[in-house]
Amino acid sequence: MEIIIVIVFFFVFISLFTLFVTVKQGTIAVTTVFGKYKRIMRPGLNMKTPFIEKTHSRISIQNRSVELEFQATTQDQANVNFKAMLLFAVLNQEEETIKNVAFKFLDYKSLMTALTRTIEGSIRSFVATKKQSEILSLRTEIVHEVKQQLDHTLEGWGYHLIDLQLNDIAFDETIMKSMAKVVASNNLRAAAENEGQALLITKTKAAEADGNAIKIAAEAEKIAAQLRGQGVALFREEVAKGMSQAAKEMQASNLDASFILFAMWTESLRHFAENGKGNTIFLDGSTDSMKRTMQELMSITKGHSSNTGS
Repeated sequence: MEIIIVIVFFFVFISLFTLFVTVKQGTIAVTTVFGKYKRIMRPGLNMKTPFIEKTHSRISIQNRSVELEFQATTQDQANVNFKAMLLFAVLNQEEETIKNVAFKFLDYKSLMTALTRTIEGSIRSFVATKKQSEILSLRTEIVHEVKQQLDHTLEGWGYHLIDLQLNDIAFDETIMKSMAKVVASNNLRAAAENEGQALLITKTKAAEADGNAIKIAAEAEKIAAQLRGQGVALFREEVAKGMSQAAKEMQASNLDASFILFAMWTESLRHFAENGKGNTIFLDGSTDSMKRTMQELMSITKGHSSNTGS
């Protein structure tokens, strides 16, 4: 009798012990009765039927992350290595969603295998339609394409994709070296073009400056020539006035006009002597030469007077 009481007491203790179940925050427990889905239990202290109702699984409703590394091939047969970070979570906390998550896959490992292979397949399909030179600039487009294809699939599993980040996109070493050479050659070409443009601008500006200098010098020479001409004209005018006045005075005094010519001759000799600056000028200073010169000047004067009178 005592043994029966002990056994009953033991079963009662075990029943009380299994009657209460604690569900941690951030998880939802799924229970079954004889292998069939029964209900879900929210975080906190829950009660279940001892020995009959069992906890099948505990579903995390927190965000989960996983890192992926895989390779894809472009349209022009270049291998691209990807490193990605995937962030996903249960779609919502509704009973149907939790039930779908609990029973869709055999275990968590099977879920991750299907998820990673699906993402890899989507990226590979997208990359296969692009050329090597386009891949590095299509990071955002790749992420958008993968999300668009995965949203419907993940919802069928009870999950949704929060974020997908392509942390690294790298080509094979041979391709990276060839790309570096292409970039270097493009930089050299751009530098040469810039240097040529700079040299062209420099030469153009120098030519413009020389042209402006020649133009300014020519303009200055033109003005100087005009001024010199005006000066010579004024000089000749004053000389003519002076000679005319002297001739009138000498005529009034009954003096020979040849005296003026003699004075001009001697003045010219003095001017040559003072301002010659080392230049050699041959003049015949004899009496006969002076007489001949005076006669020539007188004949010129008479001819000018006769032309004026006519």
